[in-house]
Amino acid sequence: MAAVPDFPARCVIWFGQPLALERATLAAAGWQVRSVAPEQCAGIGMRGSDQVVGLLDLRTVVPANLAHLQQLLVDHRHMSLLALLPAAPLRSSPVLDALLAACVDTYVAPIDLPRVVQRLQQLAGAESLPAAHGPQSLIGDSAVLQVTRAAIRRYAPVDLPVLITGETGTGKELAAQALHALSARHARPFLAVNCGAIPAALVQSELFGHERGAFTGAATRRLGLFESASGGTVFLDEIGDLPLDAQTNLLRVLQEGTVERVGSNRPLEVDVRVLAATHVDLEKAVEQGHFRRDLFYRLNVLRLPLPPLRERGSDIALLAHHFLSSFRHRHVTRARGFTAEAVQALERFGWPGNVRELLNRVQRAAIVSDAELITAADLELSQPLLASTERGLHGAKQIAERETLLHALRQHDFNVTACARHMQVSRVTVYRLCRKHQLALPELR
Repeated sequence: MAAVPDFPARCVIWFGQPLALERATLAAAGWQVRSVAPEQCAGIGMRGSDQVVGLLDLRTVVPANLAHLQQLLVDHRHMSLLALLPAAPLRSSPVLDALLAACVDTYVAPIDLPRVVQRLQQLAGAESLPAAHGPQSLIGDSAVLQVTRAAIRRYAPVDLPVLITGETGTGKELAAQALHALSARHARPFLAVNCGAIPAALVQSELFGHERGAFTGAATRRLGLFESASGGTVFLDEIGDLPLDAQTNLLRVLQEGTVERVGSNRPLEVDVRVLAATHVDLEKAVEQGHFRRDLFYRLNVLRLPLPPLRERGSDIALLAHHFLSSFRHRHVTRARGFTAEAVQALERFGWPGNVRELLNRVQRAAIVSDAELITAADLELSQPLLASTERGLHGAKQIAERETLLHALRQHDFNVTACARHMQVSRVTVYRLCRKHQLALPELR
């Protein structure tokens, strides 16, 4: 068999025969398509760019030829594979099951070509730069994430403060970068700081700057974060940890658009947009006297809640594949996919650390795995319900109730009326259960 030449960047190796419209659509999105006949699928070898994706067209590769594809898992372990499936279900076989488990994503005819192109962009790393690609850098197709993306698009052009809320690890800085990327300030700096990570004695200097000689060790003048971000955006993460004296100066920035360096009494005009994030209840912090009420109102002009990972359904597996693909581009690993058991474990786990925890588990599993498909044990999720059952029968019932509710909501596209009918309860009961299990889903209707 003749060797296949080096592949260019942004190339799709199409195992099968694409339709003319499919080839043209991918070409319009900047992708080159190289078609490989079914009998050539094994052992073609791969060279060239990392931005090469395999597209396994099982609409044209009939089940009788699946034996020829088994070598794909060995020959192309570093290639991300997508599968196109016919509308009629394929007859299951060990080879077919292994291939589908190794694929990053699958699509059933009629194929949604724009969605395939979007997935290709993600796999090539085109959406790994949130500042350049806006809300699409928040990877996923769940209804809750679509609501988040829509809010980002609405808020980005409006030059007002945005308060981003959500649990730790939900991607608040990523959302802030997306807001900046879609704003009129996108060509100017985006500067982020974790307010809880700055020593209390240095907060004023870091944020607002200082003059030479303002304090011991201040040998030169220093520009603060707000001056350095002139014309751009400042993202204040964990704003609830900001000391009260710094809160007063931040209020001046928001009200008057000025800062005063430490050691100076001359106000300086600054032109910045302020985005803030918190995982704590700022309203409660206000009531307890830990956060200024007037500052809270200034920051809380627009609010962007981010959903926890456990409420994002199929996004969990999508993110896991994305993290594994990114890891494979930078490190040597045999892992190139997940077993069906691992995907189930990923979607059943509660993810207290959210997206950050998922990233850590996938990277660790990619290192420790000795196989091409990561298992639930590799992810340390082989007994995902153990922790819940240890809390006794009542705890297990609560988890079962929550999972049943989430499943019904997702199945009916978060339509409360349809969900209530399916669960044979009233709409009021559905809303009550959502409050009970803290399902803050903005799309409920």
